[in-house]
Amino acid sequence: MNKLKQLTLLAGTVGAAALALTQPALAQEAEAAIDYAVSGVPIESYYIFNTFAFLISGFLVMWMAAGFAMLESGLVRTKNTAAICLKNIALYSVAGIMYYLIGYYMMYGGMNSFFGGFSLLYNPGDAELAMLDGEGLPAYLEGNSYSVMSDWFFQMVFVATAASIVSGTIAERVKFWPFMIFVVVLTGVLYPIQGSWTWGGGWLTEMGFSDFAGSTIVHSVGGWAALTGAIIIGARKGKYNADGTVNAMPGANLPLATLGTFILWLGWFGFNGGSQLALGSAADAAWMAIVYTNTNLAAAGGVVAAIIVSQIVFKKIDLTMALNGAIAGLVSITAGPDLTNHLLSIIIGAIGGAIIVFSVPLLDKLKIDDVVGAVSAHLVAGIWGTLAVGIVGGGNLVVQVIGIVSVGAFMIVTSGIVWYVLKVTMGLRVSEEAEEMGLDKAELGMEAYPEFGYGSQKI
Repeated sequence: MNKLKQLTLLAGTVGAAALALTQPALAQEAEAAIDYAVSGVPIESYYIFNTFAFLISGFLVMWMAAGFAMLESGLVRTKNTAAICLKNIALYSVAGIMYYLIGYYMMYGGMNSFFGGFSLLYNPGDAELAMLDGEGLPAYLEGNSYSVMSDWFFQMVFVATAASIVSGTIAERVKFWPFMIFVVVLTGVLYPIQGSWTWGGGWLTEMGFSDFAGSTIVHSVGGWAALTGAIIIGARKGKYNADGTVNAMPGANLPLATLGTFILWLGWFGFNGGSQLALGSAADAAWMAIVYTNTNLAAAGGVVAAIIVSQIVFKKIDLTMALNGAIAGLVSITAGPDLTNHLLSIIIGAIGGAIIVFSVPLLDKLKIDDVVGAVSAHLVAGIWGTLAVGIVGGGNLVVQVIGIVSVGAFMIVTSGIVWYVLKVTMGLRVSEEAEEMGLDKAELGMEAYPEFGYGSQKI
């Protein structure tokens, strides 16, 4: 080999070696901007796990829509089953659209302490779009710890839950279209405004009000709207006698109602666990596990307490009380599921389960017709759970009371106005004939169980 070839080969070898040495350095330099850490976790991994937590928790909460549909389908009479299923899938869809159109900005726009703000459509921002196009990843990650649309999705399924509470209470006598108009207002305006007071960094947050996952912000809001609607719409025909006695109108399918309760129980792990709002560190994971545990224990406590108390009060065990006991336990712990003493969660849930055994018949004495017991399970238990944060959860009890009263007053006045306007303009109730026939045939022209052939029978 001549000297020229030797020199060429030597130069090539040195060049290849130099390139091999510089490539990792160049790669490290390119990644250096995104290889810093938050709580010891690389920032991109922190972003991925937080986003994943929002998405996985969000679809668990979305599954609660199926739980509400099954629970309510089981607790209404056969002739109203298809109608309540339609209301549930429709309200979930409307809630999502309204929260995209205006709701999210009204809740998180940060305009002032009393109103989040107003802007149409919530889409990915310029920084996220640039990142999706392969540009500006380091700069994007510096200002964002999760995908903005993952947060939107997680928050949206919460507002749908609030609307679901209303449908069960006023079932079997409310018209479909006026109900859907109310859902538009509730999900697009009322829920976001009061939500901005706390989760949007508003005046209740400044006071120190605490509601981890929404005993008041979600469940009491739905409960107040349902209670107001039940009063304005009135009871089902034949529910109450002139002497104050109550005629039982039992649900058609208790196995279905039981399945719905289990689905809600499952979805609640996303509801409360996802409200940790992060899964990017070991501490976040540990807190989420604590929240899951407390959520499960509180629900179990609610069931057991409802069974025991219903046996004592009614001399028989009432399955519907046990089902609502589970929900009441879940609602009760939702305001403060981050307790490190798990025994307290059992107690909080048990008190919630016991309360509904007395609340349900109390509403009947007041001639307030709540078909599925949602006012007791969501509103009454939601109030108790929010108070429990001030009693055993380290919150300020006075501030907790202020939050409960403020949200309650806002929802009673605003939802009452909406219900009343709908009543005098469109009418809220179906006709007596339609109510007797059942909403399935009267409004939908179909039957959920056509093979039963009940026709015009009084079911």
